[in-house]
This record gives sequence, C-alpha cells and structure tokens, in this order.
Amino acid sequence: MFPLQWEPLLYAAVLALSSLSVLVIPFPFAILIVEIGILLAASRYGFRIIQLSSEGFLRTRDFPNQRDPDLVNLPWKLFAILLVIGFAVGAVTLVSRNLAIAAWAVLTFALPAIVVVLVQTASLGQSLNPAAWWGVMRAIGWPYAALWAFLFFLSGGAEIALPVLAPRVAPWMLLPLVNFVLIYFSWAMSALLGYAMYQYHAELGIDLRFAATAAPGERDVSEEARAIDAHVADMVEHGEIDNAVGIAYDAARTADNDLHAQRRYHRVLAISGKTDDLLRHGKRFIALLMRSKLETEAMGVYRTCVDKDPAFTCDDPSHVVAFARLLWRAGDARAALALLKGFDRRNAGHASIPDAYELAARVLIQGMDRRDLALPILHTMKKRYPKTPQTEEVRWLLRDDDPTTRGAAL
Repeated sequence: MFPLQWEPLLYAAVLALSSLSVLVIPFPFAILIVEIGILLAASRYGFRIIQLSSEGFLRTRDFPNQRDPDLVNLPWKLFAILLVIGFAVGAVTLVSRNLAIAAWAVLTFALPAIVVVLVQTASLGQSLNPAAWWGVMRAIGWPYAALWAFLFFLSGGAEIALPVLAPRVAPWMLLPLVNFVLIYFSWAMSALLGYAMYQYHAELGIDLRFAATAAPGERDVSEEARAIDAHVADMVEHGEIDNAVGIAYDAARTADNDLHAQRRYHRVLAISGKTDDLLRHGKRFIALLMRSKLETEAMGVYRTCVDKDPAFTCDDPSHVVAFARLLWRAGDARAALALLKGFDRRNAGHASIPDAYELAARVLIQGMDRRDLALPILHTMKKRYPKTPQTEEVRWLLRDDDPTTRGAAL
C-alpha cells in the first residue's frame, strides 16, 4: 500500500505519463533516452524511500524537504554493482557451470544486504565487501530470509499484474502502464526494505530521526508529543541544535517514565555533541528501557554511549550481560564475547559475574568451538562460585574436557 499514498502515487503517474513524450520527440533512440530518465528518477526516489523509512519516516507526508546529495548517485552505483556481479558470475561460468549457479544464488540472496550497505555507506567499495553483507544478515538474523523471500515475490509482481491490466487500456497507454506497474512494485520493495532496516535500526547502527511515527515499543503517541517532535525536528533541520536540546530536555524532565519523551531527548543529544549529557541520560534511559522489556533498543542506546565514550558503563552491570545474551542469540558470538571481556574486573563482587562467566563459556564452546579457552573459566568458577547453577551448567558443557568431571562420571 505504500506507493498508493498521494505523493508517490502522483509522482509515479507523472513519470509513467512522461513516456508519452516519445510520441512527439523526433530524435532517434528517443524511447531509450526517455526510459533511462524515468528509470533514474524512479530509482532515486526508491533510494529516498529506503533511507527515510529506515530512519523512522514511515509515511511520505512526514518526509523532510531537504534532499541527501549522497542519494543522487546511488542508482549508478547499484548498476555498477550489478555489472560486477554479472562479470563475476560470468567468469565463474568458465570454470564450472554448477559453481556459477551456486555463485548466482548466493549473490542473489545477498542483494538486499548489498542495498542496505549501499544506502548506509553510499560507498561502492563497501557495497562490494562480502563481510559488510554478512554483517547486515547477521544483524537481522533469520528474518533476513523472510525479507529476501517477500522481496523476491514482489519483484515478480509486475509480470503478474501486466497481463491482467494490459487488455483494459488503449494501445497507446501500454508504455505508461508498463512504467507505472514497474515503478509501483519497485517502490513497494523499497518501502519493505526500508521498514526492515527501521525494525533493526539498533542492530544496524541507524540513528532514528524525528518523525510523527511511533518507534518500536510505542503504541499511542499524543498529539502534543507529535507537535514537540515536529518542533524539535524543524530546529534540528535548521541547525538550532541547542534549542532542540532544550525543548527535548524540558519535555523529558517532567516525564521520567515517558518512553517517547526520553527517546526524543536521547536522539537529539546523540547529534548535539553534548557527550556528558548524553552519557548521564543514557544510564537512566537504559534502565527505563530494560524495565520496559525493550532490551534491543536499550542495547542500541548502550552502543551509542560507548561509541562516544568507551569507558561508559551501565548503572546495573546485569544489563551488559543481557546485551551479550541478545548478541549471542542473534548469532554474533564474537560481539557477545567482546561485551563480556573484563566484566568480572570492572564489576568486582557483582551478583551477575556467574551469569557472565556462564555465558562467556557457552559462547566459546558452542559458538566458537574453543573449549580450551572455556576450561580456565570453569576452573575460576569452581574456585569462586562452586555451588552455583551457572558453575554446574559450565561443568556439564565441558563434561568431556574437565578431568574432575570425567572422574566423577566414572
């Protein structure tokens, strides 16, 4: 339904009808030039949809007026990426046809991730980096497969719609109809991809901007809150950051448990350069998000604060263990382990240390197949926390490696 909003619908109609200009243009190859122009304009708008949707603008009426100059060249960069992929598969075909089919399947599956990287970085080099594609897939997790499947189905929508619609229009309207249907489905795909990025904005490192839309975890936003959002957004867009911070602070100061007000204040602090204020507020905001069972968003706030100050710590160390567990469940073993590194030294005596030890050992054993590195953790746990369930769990995970455990079993 996204392309049926008035702005994209009108723009798609104008682009489609512009193909009729070939009837009055006497130049050779006029149809090719006009179609390339339509494709370029539609692609640029599609990238705009992806970027703004990923930042929280889920309705076109909320789209800001300013344009991002980085989006202008993205269609050409995507074309270059597709050429490189085509040449790569062609080269592999010379070696093995079956290997070429496998390579094509892998690259096709990676295409949504490639577009995500392109929108986030505007870099052709980064977009051709398989490690960057894998980072996107890993951040989204298994739902990436569903995203790819629905994008695949949408990509074939035009082939289904055109035979149904073509008999219903006059012959001279066939070219505009083809253009409109292709644009419609491409923008629907853009909206879906942008919304998926919005759903996983914390994992993908996307900073939400200010729009009159509810972020994940918010159900109802009052008209007053929407008005404050719009006012703050307008000030940010005009460079009045200090005023925007002041308004967001006033709204947050009197509403300690209002997620929307605290979220707004955090976002404007993140772009204000007021690092000390961001870190102070981050501690309180993380605690509020954790109480509200919004662990993924809390982890995003934690990452923002750590990016500003690597020495940043949560008031409750158990939250860090919860973040590491989220990363582990998402399949990012190295990131989970990095978060737990030095946890016991930083939080000496805290009740969450056994949980941190147990999770670190589990990640090493099940995620990285480094049982040798998990054994010292078990030895430490047996000395410091001999009677805890966490120690027994790690002892069981290492039952084939720990001599004392093997002896007990025998």
